[in-house]
Amino acid sequence: MTSLAPPDPALADPLRREGLDSLAGVFSYTGGSNLVKDGLGHRRRTLLKLEDAEGRPLLFYLKRYGREPLPARLKRRFTYGPDKSPAVVEAENVRSARSAGIATMEVVAAGQESGLLGAHRSYIIVTAVPGDALSRCGEDFLARHRDNGLAAAFTEQLADLARELHQAGYVHRDFYASHLFLDEQPGGFQLHLIDLARLFKPRWRRFRWRVKDLAQLKFSMPPEWVRGHWGPFLAEYLGASGPSQADRYNRAIDRKVAAMRRRSGRRSPAGTGQLTQ
Repeated sequence: MTSLAPPDPALADPLRREGLDSLAGVFSYTGGSNLVKDGLGHRRRTLLKLEDAEGRPLLFYLKRYGREPLPARLKRRFTYGPDKSPAVVEAENVRSARSAGIATMEVVAAGQESGLLGAHRSYIIVTAVPGDALSRCGEDFLARHRDNGLAAAFTEQLADLARELHQAGYVHRDFYASHLFLDEQPGGFQLHLIDLARLFKPRWRRFRWRVKDLAQLKFSMPPEWVRGHWGPFLAEYLGASGPSQADRYNRAIDRKVAAMRRRSGRRSPAGTGQLTQ
């Protein structure tokens, strides 16, 4: 087994108590709450509720990846490099996002079982981010703060997050409201981005990939926010190039949104947010 991220020393004991300090222990683990949804295939997701040495609660998410089919391993090798399991890709993506200034989870531990033509089984344990998915809480937040300036501040922070991600060269590929968590505190808030398993740096056609991210966001956000805040969002996202680029971006984004609506047959994508951090 290759250890990708040894456990934080402060968390080693809680993981050891649960038998989560080895790949064999991780894959034989039957505790926690399994999070099931369609299309997981060889993946398993588990919510872990543990305690530290002082009895304080710890909340983590465990993702276990079984052996991928050969075509998937070859595609991953082409996109991310040799011997890169889904877990090591996700662990590296989390670190890359954090280095780019994106608020997201932290990697607690990870490991993989190497084999011919790529890794076999792998796992990653990450911290939970605070708050709730915008797909669940966005409409209520905007309704409560329509007239006090927080909606505009929210739009600015959301645009800054998207711009920082793209300026660092990355695209998310699942940039839906269900993967953006809003942590609302008295007098303020913080946005976190989750589900970084598909984050990558496109080698070419970057405009196309960025448009795809932005279209996913526009498609999945509350209609009231789109009507009232999409223009300021795009202007903040584009920065100094905004006046000359806005029309080009809007045309490409709206074409993508229209195609997504035709495929889905509904206003927003399947799901309303999920525990997939």
